[in-house]
Amino acid sequence: MELEVRHLRALCAIADTGSVRKAALQLGMTQPSLTTQLRRIEAAVGGTLFIRGQTGSRPTPLGHSVLSRARPIVAEMTALVIAARDAACGVGGLCLRLGGVGSRVVPGWLRRVHERRPTAETTIHIEVSSAALLQLLVSKQLDAALVHEPAGFPLRLPPEMERRVLAPREPRFVALAAGHPAARHPVVPLAELGDDSWIVDPAAGHECAALRRAFSTAGLDPRLLHVRDSATAAELVAAGVAVRSCEPTAESTAATVVRPLLGDPLTAQVSLVARPGALPITEIDALYADLADAYTELANGSAVYRAWLGGAADDGPGPLTPASYPPSPTGVPCERQDISA
Repeated sequence: MELEVRHLRALCAIADTGSVRKAALQLGMTQPSLTTQLRRIEAAVGGTLFIRGQTGSRPTPLGHSVLSRARPIVAEMTALVIAARDAACGVGGLCLRLGGVGSRVVPGWLRRVHERRPTAETTIHIEVSSAALLQLLVSKQLDAALVHEPAGFPLRLPPEMERRVLAPREPRFVALAAGHPAARHPVVPLAELGDDSWIVDPAAGHECAALRRAFSTAGLDPRLLHVRDSATAAELVAAGVAVRSCEPTAESTAATVVRPLLGDPLTAQVSLVARPGALPITEIDALYADLADAYTELANGSAVYRAWLGGAADDGPGPLTPASYPPSPTGVPCERQDISA
């Protein structure tokens, strides 16, 4: 096997995090996949690169030697990619490099950005993992990104990063087959889904961890079905094979329904994170305004989410009002308009 830059990135991630598991989350991989890749790399170089112990993974002398040569290569490749993208977008910072988790708000956000900046080039990079998006921001491959941080699993943002909070505690709903016994309830207790298989994306990292914690808190131990393809996941839900957590703005279909979970056991903070060195504060504020407007439009189109926001669902949680949303660090309001009206 010939070593590639992605292999060197993997070695650097393991060394930086001190753990194969943490490195896998950072890289958007599963731990078994990264472990297999590490074994192949070690076979290619002819020796062990890391020693696993109770304190994590530590580089061997050979590992230190390889890392000392790998880091400059990775840094140069990152710089090359950044320079190439800047050149492709034209001189003068006309290219806006956005990122985001796979959210339904992204299309509306991009439409507003294009309308506001009709002559600028805009790229979008979608990741399942918010941690992976943060790494792209830190490495200057993105200018701003929409991230989700499950409750209890915050991202460790560098102090220089700018954050605009869109929703401090956006709930995760559940998608299930229309014929599922729990589908008759306007709000579903998590315990009623304890015997179901739950679809999870292993690359989602903290989303999976938050789901496991919610199950543990409820005294449940459901089967987890690892599926990375969203289309396949949707088909499995429609067929009644499994259920899965989803955005509150997710749409029901003829074969599936979307329901809130009683007590909101799964929530996440939704934010726009940006590099101030890449964009002026005024542009970051404008990007946030575009995002908030798109989110409001999307939420207005969801009867289930509107009911949750207004506390109208039977046995549902109390209303989430605009007053619940704190101001941003720069004084730009982080609340959206009252969409429950």
